[in-house]
Amino acid sequence: MKNRQNKIIDDLAKAIASYEIDKVVEITKEALHTGLDPIVLIENCLSPVLKEVGDKFERGEIFLPELILVADSVKASLNILEPEILKKKDKLKYSGKIIVGTVKGDIHDIGKNIVAAMFRAAGFEVCDLGVDVSPEIFVQKTLEIKPNIVGLSALTSVSMLEQKNIIDALRTSGLRNDVKVIIGGAPTNLQWAKEIGADAYAENSVEAVKEVKKLLGMS
Repeated sequence: MKNRQNKIIDDLAKAIASYEIDKVVEITKEALHTGLDPIVLIENCLSPVLKEVGDKFERGEIFLPELILVADSVKASLNILEPEILKKKDKLKYSGKIIVGTVKGDIHDIGKNIVAAMFRAAGFEVCDLGVDVSPEIFVQKTLEIKPNIVGLSALTSVSMLEQKNIIDALRTSGLRNDVKVIIGGAPTNLQWAKEIGADAYAENSVEAVKEVKKLLGMS
């Protein structure tokens, strides 16, 4: 059974990398039928593939059309997995509130969507602000929702600068001490997080959940 599940994960990764959406859908459904945990699929397939592609994009090895095709393939799989993840959430203890969004000037959402799904699976109430979100909207929603965590996603070295602008806006608005901020995205790293005053950095969705729980004293 384990060998079969490993093969399914490998086949899914190949289908995503070759933009075969129909095959992605077929393999994802097969994975669930064999009893593969959707979280395992995200941890061992969707997140690693997305990180690899994001890194290649940042290095200029692939271009926007390829990035969009891979993102669409990942999204096709995630659309099937997320309802299964939400079924598990009902059995979990409430963990807190999180706001997530892709920063202003960046329209890439699949990495953020995967992280949001993983947060929901961990029992968090997630407010997803979408893409191209300005510092003003982050401030407004933080005032309105009063989250424990604000998550900032950026996929390019240009848009990642907005992560600092959002943290500065939270500070100027007197909200910075009320929330913890975690950042992520292909061009970001721990050094950048420290430089801009974020509380945590996560390389992928699995690490994001671990870091958030650590920030909230849950681990």
